[in-house]
Amino acid sequence: MLALGVDERFVAAAVIGGYLLGSIPFGVLVMKASRAGDPRAIGSGNIGATNVLRSGRRDLAALTLIGDGGKGALAVLLAWSLTGGQTPETRTLLCALAGGSAFLGHLFPVWLGFKGGKGVATFYGTLIAVAWPLGLAAGATWLAVAYIFRRSSLAALISAALAPLLALLVFDEPLPVTRLALFMAILIFVRHQENIRRLLRGQEPRIGASKSTENVTP
Repeated sequence: MLALGVDERFVAAAVIGGYLLGSIPFGVLVMKASRAGDPRAIGSGNIGATNVLRSGRRDLAALTLIGDGGKGALAVLLAWSLTGGQTPETRTLLCALAGGSAFLGHLFPVWLGFKGGKGVATFYGTLIAVAWPLGLAAGATWLAVAYIFRRSSLAALISAALAPLLALLVFDEPLPVTRLALFMAILIFVRHQENIRRLLRGQEPRIGASKSTENVTP
């Protein structure tokens, strides 16, 4: 048994189930199903919606965005629905573990040799499911920053950085939720190192930049 009396079987199910669900590479699946190629062979080689959009298929990018966000949310909701007999504290912890594991699965999917996406869509889907006011606030932050600065990566980084602070200081979320937000934020910064370098050099492309410009950026 773990701290708080959490059965290790529940923990294992949340972690393993969340990871496998998060590992589903929606960007690869939707493009191959539509015979539109492989996102790993275009642009940055990333499997996320932004790179799928570089194929010229907005519909496939939208499906990828929904799938990547939805798998994080589904991991959390499944953990919540399957732990009805547990205390609220235990259910929150297990939901955070499931969501964090789904996020890891997206970044390091077993099906793709552990080479996945940057996790932004899964970050928002997970947050909305585990604490919807926090998730909506993080999403609103992204929209505001993206509208002002026209840099998608900058919006994601600022939103991710603020999420744990909002969880702790504004929404007074339980500790597992705050730790989940911090965990995902750190990994988003790790996965955006190249974007951060370009932002510092003033070379990060703006939202709506030409396809030729986007094709050379992650």
